[in-house]
Parts: sequence; structure tokens; C-alpha cells
Amino acid sequence: MSDQSTIALAIGRNPSMTGSGFSNLSPEIQGQMYRRFAGLGLLYSGAWVANYIYYRATPRPFGDPGREIFWHITTALSVLLGLAVYFLCRKRQLPARYFSDLAVVFEIVGGLGIMAGYVGWEHHGALFLQKLSEVLGIGSDQILAQLVEPLNRAGLRLLYADGISWVTVWILVFPLVIPMPWRRTAVATLATAATAPGIMTASLIVNGTPETVRSWILPYMMEVTVPTLICAGIAIYGSRVVYRLTRDLSHARQMGSYLLEERIGEGGMGEVWRAKHRLLVRPAAIKLIRAEALGQEGASAQDALRRFEREAQATAMLSSPHSIALYDFGTTDEGAFYYVMELLRGVDLKSLIERFGPVPPERAVHILRQACHSLDDAHRTGLIHRDIKPGNIFVCHYGNEFDFVKVLDFGLVKRASDTDVGASQLTTAGLACGTPGFMAPEMAYGSESIDARADLYGLGCVGYWLLTGQLVFDGGSPMEILVKHAKDAPIPPSVRSELDIPADLERVILDCLEKEPAKRPSSARELARRLAACEPSGPGWTDERSSEWWQRHLPTLTADPRLPAAGGTDETEMVATVR
Repeated sequence: MSDQSTIALAIGRNPSMTGSGFSNLSPEIQGQMYRRFAGLGLLYSGAWVANYIYYRATPRPFGDPGREIFWHITTALSVLLGLAVYFLCRKRQLPARYFSDLAVVFEIVGGLGIMAGYVGWEHHGALFLQKLSEVLGIGSDQILAQLVEPLNRAGLRLLYADGISWVTVWILVFPLVIPMPWRRTAVATLATAATAPGIMTASLIVNGTPETVRSWILPYMMEVTVPTLICAGIAIYGSRVVYRLTRDLSHARQMGSYLLEERIGEGGMGEVWRAKHRLLVRPAAIKLIRAEALGQEGASAQDALRRFEREAQATAMLSSPHSIALYDFGTTDEGAFYYVMELLRGVDLKSLIERFGPVPPERAVHILRQACHSLDDAHRTGLIHRDIKPGNIFVCHYGNEFDFVKVLDFGLVKRASDTDVGASQLTTAGLACGTPGFMAPEMAYGSESIDARADLYGLGCVGYWLLTGQLVFDGGSPMEILVKHAKDAPIPPSVRSELDIPADLERVILDCLEKEPAKRPSSARELARRLAACEPSGPGWTDERSSEWWQRHLPTLTADPRLPAAGGTDETEMVATVR
């Protein structure tokens, strides 16, 4: 994945996956349904407002004052209902356990509101006949004999329901947008469909049946009711299919003992998900390789899979607290590979400098020494990272410490003893083998004799970035940058920074950037010793200064993640990087 990618994290809960109700769906799918429900509520309100404007702008030859008042009240209540649903779901003020209950109520009450337009429907037909008889010069006492009865003998009537009603549209749309278990859907859909004959019958009871349209009442009601019930059956079946797919997708988001909660990043190689252990309720991050990234067929797919497995195994071997911890890894039923790592709260060095600018020399020393601890552990194990860059070094709020460094993504890791062709091919065939802005000259040349000092060169580039906010070498293309790393002498960081960089620290950084590996520090431990000996230009980077900086600049991340958040999460402050 791209090192430029940043991903927002949020603290969530871990629902049980037993059962089939809304509360048992994955948090990401729940979030999608909350957003859909909010959108449906807003659409319902908007449709009523649009209909009201149309109603007011269109002449109504059969209107009466009583029905006008009823229609104003119905419109106002329906608009408020839709807005209430929108605000409850938009801010997720509605608890998950009540989501389906509100959906059922909204569908039924929404259907009642739509069908309210049919109140007085029987008198519309009578009034139409009255107006028609006046045009034809027929007396009101002769309408039956001279107009209705001749039409009946000819098999004609003037009261028709042509097509489906708006409540039918509501019945079809609602369960597809908000799929629920089929029994609940059946209850809500059939109850909503029953509003059609129910409201029409209630109107007849309240208003009475005009004699002139009595013979047309039953056919008209059947024309409204039968299509509505047919569409209700279609909606129930369709919702059952959609809900099963939704539920299966939610259940599929399990990796071993972990439940996938939310996708928090993606890139060229795959995706990273926020997850929790189903029993321990421990937050974690799961890296999942994208199926298409495995290549086409045969050897390329096998090489990519070996590379991903190698990353997991290499990370699991590390014991430094400054290397990201691996909890688990495995293969999904579909053959994709994943591994589970700790979920971090902090910011990578790339984002840190881009957002806040270069750091004081003493803070740079503090960060680099911790990175050396991780690299020393890896190198002593016989592993070379080969992709040290700001995007792969993370400063965290970790326990009660701030600016705690974690080195990430050992995806290009290689054993120092690997000399076989198969091992070297694990980083070829379209997969990146480093980042040009931080790549040692011997890597740029494609040398076969790459050792731990290539990581120290990358760490020197990281130190340069921390102190100046700039790359050691820049260029118009990756190849141009690689050529500069191989041939050009770096400009001292003190020349490119407004900070007062101590001479001994600058010397250490430039020694790391030597073209010849033999001229660099001999090991990560030696580099850490030299960094510790650097005299800071001001007070050291103490715990108090670190805590104060985080409180001022990243206050959301200073809270204990185990406690409930006092307010909304600042998405720009809870970030991690993925490749």
C-alpha cells in the first residue's frame, strides 16, 4: 500500500455474531444502514415538502376547507417524522437495539401518512359527477338515472385507480434500503400494505358513501389494494435476499478469532481493517492481501503469497517493544492471507512533519534512538527491513508514554543470509523493493550484498526529514532520485533548516548517508550510542515536554482509550499508515 495513505481509527464495540438481528451485524454494516436510514428519512421529508408545494401551486376544483386543514397537519407531521429519523440516525443517537423497531414503526407510520391523501376519496368521485352533470345540464336528482346507470350498463365507470399508488412505491423501496430479518420485514410490509384498504374503509365509515358512486366503490378499492399486496409480496422476498446477503457479508468479516469492524485503509497490496478479538475484546488491526494482488496464476501468485507470509513470520520473530506486535496470521476460506497486529494510536513521521513541521533536534534524537532499538533487534535476528521511511515509523500514545516509537511494515524484510534466487524474487514481479527517497545506494544499484547498514542509511534519511521537513534528494522521477542517492553528496541538514542543529548530530546523520556502507555506523546499536552522545541544543526531550506537546497538538489521543470518549473523535489525530 502507498506510504502516503493515512487511515482514521475510531474506538468501537464488539458485537456478538450470534443471531441475526441488527445488533449482530458488523459495525461497518451498521454504520452503512444508519446512513441509509438517515437518508431515507430526509428523502421522506423532502418528498412531502415537494408534494406540498405542488399541491399549493395546482388548482384543486374539489377542495374543501376541512380537508385543507387535515392536509396541512398531515404534511407537517410527516415532515417532522422524516426529520426526526434523519437526526436520530445521522448522529447515531438511536441505540442499535432499537434500530429495527424504529424502522418498522417508520415504515408503517410513513405508509399511513402517504395513504392519508386518500381520506375523502369517495367524495372526489361524487363531486366529479356533480361537476360533470352541471356541464351536461343534468339535474343533481337525475345523475343516477341519466349518467351512472347508462355507464354501468355499458360496463364503464368514472372512478378508476390506474397504476400503483405511492404507498406501493414506499413498500417496495423501504425493505430494500433497510433490510431486516424476513419475519420483521413481513410484519412491517404487510401492515403498511394494509393501510391502503384500511384508510379507504375508514374514510367510508367517517364520511359515508355517496349514492352516485356506490356501485364503483368496491372495484376501485380492489384496484388499489390488489397491486399493493402483490408488491408487498415482492418486497418481502426481495428484502429476504438482500438481508441474507447483508448478514452473510457481516459474518464473512471474521478472520479466525477476530471480527472485522471497519476498513481503515487500503492500497495497492490490500486492505487494513480495525478488528477485535471476539472473546478478549482486544482491539487489533488486520492486514489482508488483495486477491488480485496475488498475480494471475501459478508462480506469481505463489511468490506474492510467500512474501506476505514472510512478512508475518518475520514480524513475529521480533521482540523489541519498538517493533509492531503481531498477534496472529492465517489464510481465509477464499485463500487470501492475513495477519493481525496491534492497533496503534498516534501518527507516522511523514504525517507528523507534514502537519507540524520539523521537530527539535532533541526530539529527533529521542525518536531515532527508539527506531534503532527495533532495528538492532531485527538485525540481531538476521533480518533487514529494507524499507525504512517516515511512513513506516509511528509515534504513539502507548500506555502512559508519549512519543513511543513503533517500526511498522516489515513487508520487504529479508534475511541477511538469503542469497538464493527465489528469495530475491519475492520483491520483484511488480512489487516495490523500497522507497526511492530513502533507498541506500547499494539498493539503487541492485546489489546482491545488502546488509543491515542499508537500514541505517534509510534511518539517516528519516533523521534528515525530521530535522528539515525535506527529503535528502528530490527529483522529477524515482530514477532521478535513485541516481542522486547513488552519486550526489547530501546538503548538510543545517543548511536547509531554520533549527539550530548540533554539529555532532549533523555529523551522525551525514555518516548514515555515506555512499559506502563501510563508512556508516557499524550497527543500529552503535548508531543509538552515538545519538545518545549528541549534545542537545536545548533541554532534552523529557516525558513532561512530550506529554505537553501531545496535549497541545493531539489532545484526542491523550485520553485513555479504555475509557468512553467525552466527545467526537478528531479523525485527523487518530492515524496509522498502510502500504
